[in-house]
Amino acid sequence: MIPIYQFKLPVAIAAAGIGLTFLLFFTIRKGWLMINQFKTNGTGVRIYTFHELKKATKSFSVEMLIGSGAFGNVYRGVLDNETRTVAVKIAHSNSTENAEEFRNEVDLLSRIRHKNLVSLLGYCAEAGHLILVYEYVPHGTLLDYLVGGKGRKPLTWEERVTIAIGSAKGIVHLHEFEPPIIHRDLKLSNILVGDGCEAKISDFGLVRIGPDEDASHVTTQVVGTPGYIDPAYFLSHHLTTSSDVFSFGVILLQLVSSRPAIDRKRNKSHHHISNWAEPSVASGRVEEIIDERLQFEVCNMKVMLKMAQLGIRCTAPDPKNRPTMSQVVKELEEALQKATKSAQLSHLESRSVSIDSVHLQRFYVENLQDLSFNSASMRCLDVDKLVNSNEGIDGK
Repeated sequence: MIPIYQFKLPVAIAAAGIGLTFLLFFTIRKGWLMINQFKTNGTGVRIYTFHELKKATKSFSVEMLIGSGAFGNVYRGVLDNETRTVAVKIAHSNSTENAEEFRNEVDLLSRIRHKNLVSLLGYCAEAGHLILVYEYVPHGTLLDYLVGGKGRKPLTWEERVTIAIGSAKGIVHLHEFEPPIIHRDLKLSNILVGDGCEAKISDFGLVRIGPDEDASHVTTQVVGTPGYIDPAYFLSHHLTTSSDVFSFGVILLQLVSSRPAIDRKRNKSHHHISNWAEPSVASGRVEEIIDERLQFEVCNMKVMLKMAQLGIRCTAPDPKNRPTMSQVVKELEEALQKATKSAQLSHLESRSVSIDSVHLQRFYVENLQDLSFNSASMRCLDVDKLVNSNEGIDGK
């Protein structure tokens, strides 16, 4: 008979092994659940399988590729059981940095909804892949429009202002949280253009929670895109919502001029778009910097000047001198409303005019093509230089 004590050591080892196995299993399972169940505030997002997304994008084919960035490639996808097209972003690798960006986007977009922020539909963290699934925004990025190409028509001045207002409202929504959410990578390629020029902010991988009400800033590593990074943040590592304001100011100047944020071909002191545009904007000569394609269309120069002036204020070297994003929205909306009202009144004033008598000796004509004469007995018609449609209408 074998003594019982001879079994004690093997049994103890086996028990320890089983215990370790269970511990490892539940630890892995807990970590997996952390990745696969980002459900915050009851909103939740769908978890897709890698097979579903591979099929939806035709094995991530070049044919379905619609964009590429630091995180990964973006593909158009169509799911078998869904009617709408989706955008599928797959990471270049599952590095620690990409994993952090992935978690940021899922965590943020699963609990935040706004019409000017791109919607996250789901994600996949399977077989070593990190994949995000978004709503599909059909008309590409703002960069596509301003650099031209792909057969895109140039944006009108009204479309540019509409996009500016929409994207600004998306940023305001982020900044109004307590503590605020700071995007940190606002740029042309991260603003998507939907139907009716509805702007949607995208790419939230670098977002950072801002300072609470008891702090003036958070100290953090500088990230972002050259030309759009706030110089004050770059030098001090002090991050505030005004850093997003600076980036948006660059975007406003680009909406007016369609010029790059940094251009080495310009004089050294004017490499950055804000330094290049400032002299013309300060003197009110917006025509010197405006996108030349707007010169061939009807363009409200007053609104373009206002947008450029806001861009210069947003890019002020001292963050304390910059407006808030709420102020930016307010001023842009007021400028557009005033321009729209003025255009409507001008249209009423320039409707077709029929003259059947000679009682009128002298008058102004705003649009000669719309003038109709039904009498040849008119004694005098004096057509002066076209009067600014805003004068005499708004009393200014």
